Amino acid sequence: MFHHVKELEFNARVSGPDPRFASLLLEQFGGVNSELKAAMQYFVQAFAARKPYPDKYDMLMDIATEELSHLEIVGATITMLLDGVSGELKNAADSSMIANLFSGNMGKEQMIHQAMVNPQFLALSGGAPRLTDSQGTPWSGNYVNANGDLTVDLRSDIAAESRAKLVYEYLMQFTDDPYVKETLGFLMTREIAHFKMFEAALDTIQPNFPPGVMQGDPRYSHTYMNMSNGTSVRGPWNQGQGSWEEGENWEYVENPHEHVVQTQGLVHEQVKGTKRTPEEAEAMSRKLGQQRSQEIKSAIGGPSNQWSTYPQTTSTSPTKVEDKTK
Repeated sequence: MFHHVKELEFNARVSGPDPRFASLLLEQFGGVNSELKAAMQYFVQAFAARKPYPDKYDMLMDIATEELSHLEIVGATITMLLDGVSGELKNAADSSMIANLFSGNMGKEQMIHQAMVNPQFLALSGGAPRLTDSQGTPWSGNYVNANGDLTVDLRSDIAAESRAKLVYEYLMQFTDDPYVKETLGFLMTREIAHFKMFEAALDTIQPNFPPGVMQGDPRYSHTYMNMSNGTSVRGPWNQGQGSWEEGENWEYVENPHEHVVQTQGLVHEQVKGTKRTPEEAEAMSRKLGQQRSQEIKSAIGGPSNQWSTYPQTTSTSPTKVEDKTK
């Protein structure tokens, strides 16, 4: 159950109208990295976590709901940046509306240019926010990443927060309004906070690498192929231990073509850089698969279950449905 509170989480303010920046800000209202994308992504991801990871379900729903509040802030800011514009658009009797909105030919040209950049912004909505990006492309459910595995979903969420933060950084370069910058700064900072929340949640799921359940084949998991000619560039991504466990390291293949020929297309590749065997990796995959399966099965219980209790006093709910036929 959702309950709308009329006060914004952050008091959005503007110094004055700015239709051009309002159009840019649509990127965070209905764009690929928008607040709506984030809200829907975390909301959808939460369902698969409800039974096996009720604590992560709670976190995802909390952050999804906060993202909706951020969507409201963005929408409110866009509306205020269009203050006066939407009112004039309603005055259909005024045939010189554009000329009255802006004084002089320069203002008129700017208005026409704005309409050419995103004609639907004013022509269809009358100046209110629409679920599009800054170019008028409609928001799409294809923006949402939800794989049903928290080790994958949480990494997608960390990346989503990173991209959204960067968009706010870019947007702040296109406005001189101190109030708008203050609002964008708040929203950008909350992206950082959510990043840390997802990172901490991922760390509580062990093991969480590689993502998913199946382990990598140790014959190929520690090999770096030098796929360019000239001077070889070395770093922790292709030499030394890198992020591997102690006793494991990268194996650098200087000449991949020669190596592929010698190993008959890597079919006869030997394990290098780790002591783990393919058999051990396969056994670990089975063990982890059984573990994840049991987490879900033990939480779900029988074929008949229920989602919530009334009132809901804990993060979990009983799975057994009360038989009212008796």
